[in-house]
Amino acid sequence: MSIETISLSGRKKLVSNKEMTFWERLYLVAIVKGLLITIKHFFKKKATIHYPEQVREMSPVYRGQHMLKRDEQGRENCTACGLCALSCPAEAITMKAAERKADEKHLYREEKYAEIYEINMLRCIFCGLCEEACPKDAIYLTTSKVLVPSSYEREDFIFGKDKLVMPLEMAIKNAQLNNAN
Repeated sequence: MSIETISLSGRKKLVSNKEMTFWERLYLVAIVKGLLITIKHFFKKKATIHYPEQVREMSPVYRGQHMLKRDEQGRENCTACGLCALSCPAEAITMKAAERKADEKHLYREEKYAEIYEINMLRCIFCGLCEEACPKDAIYLTTSKVLVPSSYEREDFIFGKDKLVMPLEMAIKNAQLNNAN
């Protein structure tokens, strides 16, 4: 068996060296075909969106920046169960649980809370599995178009509770909307 007949992939093709015709040697047909394709593109609708004036419509399953929810009294929903960190395929979520003290009842709903809750946005793939795994509905991915602001430092891409926890005013407004419905 010679080396020319061996094919490891099974997709080996035999190439023939046939003579080109006169028209093929001129390349005139190929040039005209290329020009026709280019001319067709002149008459197609453009896909460009003029950003400040036009805003692109987002997909209904779009998942934006993460947010840790608060209840209507401003207490954090997260109980540091760790299911979001376990379900994250990119292993972007880290947390440390702590016991609630007597004077912190107005801050946390349960006796256990997330003392440290961090998401590494360089690793996050915005899949939404953390949102689905949370039994307390504490984390969700917003519909905000802002994902992660640019930076030169790696530490700026690790979002802690200071960037993730829902602002108190928003929690109160959500509670009022839920009560009105």
